Amino acid sequence: MLTEPLPTTLDVRKAAARGVSISGALKPLDLQRFRAMLAADDGVIRARLTFSRDEEGRYLVTVETEATVSVTCQRCLEAFETRLQTANTLAVVWSDEQARHLPKHLDPLILATEDCELWQVVEDELILGLPSFNYHEQSDCNELLVGLAASEPEQEQREEKPNPFDVLAQLKPGKKH
Repeated sequence: MLTEPLPTTLDVRKAAARGVSISGALKPLDLQRFRAMLAADDGVIRARLTFSRDEEGRYLVTVETEATVSVTCQRCLEAFETRLQTANTLAVVWSDEQARHLPKHLDPLILATEDCELWQVVEDELILGLPSFNYHEQSDCNELLVGLAASEPEQEQREEKPNPFDVLAQLKPGKKH
């Protein structure tokens, strides 16, 4: 099991020239934007970043992540643990213009300097890889929802309220009182 923390920054050009591969672990608390999407602070995130150059001389970063984190079920609103895996290859560019000229199979990683914020790259990949809606297995949610439904008051017990538009119907021309 990987327990060594992931470094925060790395010089992309030097790492790509050497074919460097870096692995490390992070906690949800290390990644504040990703943490805001989770139900709890517990969990483990492992990341592997491999730097290389392609045939056309582009600097590439292959990012692979694996995370076990706690999310909120959108059906029953209870927290549950889920496993998330992502893999993506990014081409390092230094401007929007360069990003526009990349082939479609490569996503841009726009940097202002040679130093790459590794934690931010991993966080971006995790955010993109997290499903928009998370759900328990149907059977797990059904047990919770049955318990919630049993405690709700029944429809028949609700008081009948007058329709506010009845007053307008009385004002309608041609209508006799």
